[in-house]
Amino acid sequence: MEKAKTNYFSATRVAVIAVFSTLAGVLYAFGFPIAAAFPSWLELNFSDIPALIGTFALGPVSGGIIVFVKILIKLIIKGTSTAFVGELADLLIGMAFVVPSGLIYKKKRTFKGALVAMSVGALCSTAMSILANWLVLVPFYRQLFFHGSWAPLVGPMQVLFGEKCTEATFYNFYLWASVLPFNLMRCLIAVAVTLPVYKHVSRLINKIGDKLSPPKPVEEEQGETRAVNREVIITAVVCAVAVALLIGGVLLRYFLTKN
Repeated sequence: MEKAKTNYFSATRVAVIAVFSTLAGVLYAFGFPIAAAFPSWLELNFSDIPALIGTFALGPVSGGIIVFVKILIKLIIKGTSTAFVGELADLLIGMAFVVPSGLIYKKKRTFKGALVAMSVGALCSTAMSILANWLVLVPFYRQLFFHGSWAPLVGPMQVLFGEKCTEATFYNFYLWASVLPFNLMRCLIAVAVTLPVYKHVSRLINKIGDKLSPPKPVEEEQGETRAVNREVIITAVVCAVAVALLIGGVLLRYFLTKN
């Protein structure tokens, strides 16, 4: 048990996390609106797909790391237009999807278990998106960007739902007719792509891991404890430096483009 914990962040795992994080970050940066069905600020992206596949292949902790790093990568590519509040909400929404899914699938690694895991994750993520928009995003946007005015938010909603959408009924239309179906659609797309491919990806990762770290005789393992500990320390330092560089890049880009 102790050895499993020590070897969690192996070279293979770190490399695979980096690949999935990069792919998810690029997909996250290039989201697009579906103007005919949803308000323009709800942008669809496919970053949940590599995050979910990575979670099933590597576990919920790795999935959470992928979601966190993808946010940082997106911020470096595009910056923020919401003073980081939108990205924080997306971080919570993404975590609410992959972590419950990963925890359930870790206990029941079957096709049925995968279906249950992704269903629970989708429900958690959708619920988190509703709470985030209701309690954080809409009040923040309205006060900071629109000086408390409802018009910039109600106007686009009236294009979709007509004059029935007013200041008094905004949340009824926005949360239940926009945020709810949009996020269910986002999660269903990720589930539809992940379900048929995650087993193949997991097998590939295991094969790569076996090639990079072939099994060793028991007598050799005892003599390599210090070497393993050094490898873990080096890996942790590299990860910390990488995260520090990503955060530094995000802050640098923010301050350089602030005005």
